[in-house]
Amino acid sequence: MSLRQEQQLKQTQKLSPLQMQVIKLVELTSVELEDKIKQEIEDNPALEIGATDSWEGSDEDEGFADDPAADSVTQEEMMKGDYMSEDDLPDYPLNAVSDRNPVQYFETNFSDEKSLNESLLEQIGLRKLDPTKKKIAEYIIGNLDENGYLQRDLHSISNDLLFQQGMDIPVSELQDTLLVIQELDPAGVGARSLQECLVLQLKRRQASAANKLAIKILSDYFEEFSKKHYEKISRQLNIERDDMREVIAEIVSLNPKPGNAVGNSMDVVRNNITPDFIVEIENGEINMWLNNYNIPELKVNRDFSEMMQGYSKNKDSMSAADKQAMLFMKQKLDSAKWFIDAVKQRQNTLLKTMNAIIAIQYDFFLTEDETMLKPMILKDVAEKTGFHLTTISRVSSSKYVQTGAGVYPLKFFFSEAMQNDAGEDVSSREIKFILKEGIDAEDSSKPLTDDQLTRILNDKGYVIARRTVAKYREQLNIPVARLRKKI
Repeated sequence: MSLRQEQQLKQTQKLSPLQMQVIKLVELTSVELEDKIKQEIEDNPALEIGATDSWEGSDEDEGFADDPAADSVTQEEMMKGDYMSEDDLPDYPLNAVSDRNPVQYFETNFSDEKSLNESLLEQIGLRKLDPTKKKIAEYIIGNLDENGYLQRDLHSISNDLLFQQGMDIPVSELQDTLLVIQELDPAGVGARSLQECLVLQLKRRQASAANKLAIKILSDYFEEFSKKHYEKISRQLNIERDDMREVIAEIVSLNPKPGNAVGNSMDVVRNNITPDFIVEIENGEINMWLNNYNIPELKVNRDFSEMMQGYSKNKDSMSAADKQAMLFMKQKLDSAKWFIDAVKQRQNTLLKTMNAIIAIQYDFFLTEDETMLKPMILKDVAEKTGFHLTTISRVSSSKYVQTGAGVYPLKFFFSEAMQNDAGEDVSSREIKFILKEGIDAEDSSKPLTDDQLTRILNDKGYVIARRTVAKYREQLNIPVARLRKKI
């Protein structure tokens, strides 16, 4: 076997510290950014709140870089990629919010309603439980999802308690504690399946013939009932048709998502959203700005930078300890400047992205009529802004915009494009709206099949396949025709 040397030329892209900062900040909401700035100010003595102060480092401080790789990256290179050049950085203060009343930014229907988690913990506090059992109950409650279900198995929770809390709790004791939680309100909370949830609710109700039958059917014939095989169940249990109607009515009246009976944690979060953008209509024109009310102006600490300059002028006579101190100061100064630039680029990136969304969805923002929404995907906004797809995805994944009618997640404005028989693009949201209208208006004793729904849409001019209709129906959480049939 012969060995030979080959020379290869490879081009790799290495993100600068500034670019990495921008990527991280773009993903943050305005509330998270506020927290991030507070943390950065605490951690970096070279950064402080105040009107922007320009500081240019001395040319003599070269050679004391904290990161040789970063030092080799020029300012011009640091601004390349998805983000704007230094010339594009906004020259306005970071907290500029126009002359509007800042109170308007937070009129987002805040709720005083307790979350499901808070309600259950309050009820547990009223129970006479020993400290260990109370701690177990609190841990289980913390694992309930927004609908009130316990989706994790008790063995996993037992392992969690052992490794995280140092508590060796057998599954049997967890089961006993779960039974206590299942006695709390709302009825059905703490269930591990829809079947258990519905049975728990029935057992809380006053005993009656229909109630007892309903419990038996859900306990022993849940699969048949969920598939609406009512005649089969009636035959096997010898139930009269009228009695079966009462049982169905009893079960249908139950709440499959008991967590929604209380102001569940997700509702409280949604009601307490701080929007990242504000959109208003004035004299028929759309005005948009960033919600920066709580975002402070940032600057480099002048005393810190002057101290750094003093060190750099005397570096020839420095001791090893002084050089170490200067290296530390340069690291902090670089970090402060990168952070300030990154926050500015984040703001500019968000503004440019939101402006592109408004330009595409102009008719919606002017009217707030959902039927006016146009098909829009990440690529459309990327092409309009010049940003990479991943940048648009980061901006839109967790940001919200407040309009006159309410608060919308940016993801709300994205949808697939379909075509009608005239070759015009229509939004998949528009098709879903028509699909739901058709199902809502159907004869419940003869629900429309996916084939029939496809023909209806085709007759209305929407070129769509049956499999796409089935996909949209599932996305709308609408069951198949046989499960929608009512006797």
